Amino acid sequence: MPAAHPAYLEIIDFIATGTTPESVVNYRPSPEAQQRVADLIAREKDDALTPEEKAELDYFVQLEHILRMAKARALQILSRG
Repeated sequence: MPAAHPAYLEIIDFIATGTTPESVVNYRPSPEAQQRVADLIAREKDDALTPEEKAELDYFVQLEHILRMAKARALQILSRG
């Protein structure tokens, strides 16, 4: 994933295209997005992030938290049938 394409855009694109409870439960970021975030986290530990990269990581973490809450809610919806 090029640095010019922030990892969090995948989550935004996923939401923007419309979802179902099933697709929310099954959603996983691409391997490229996962690697990008892992790289940012590793570099953050060394205080080596630019302000833009720090913002990218922060946005991803916030959206990931929202997505986890949505997954929990989608599981509740699916369990009710």
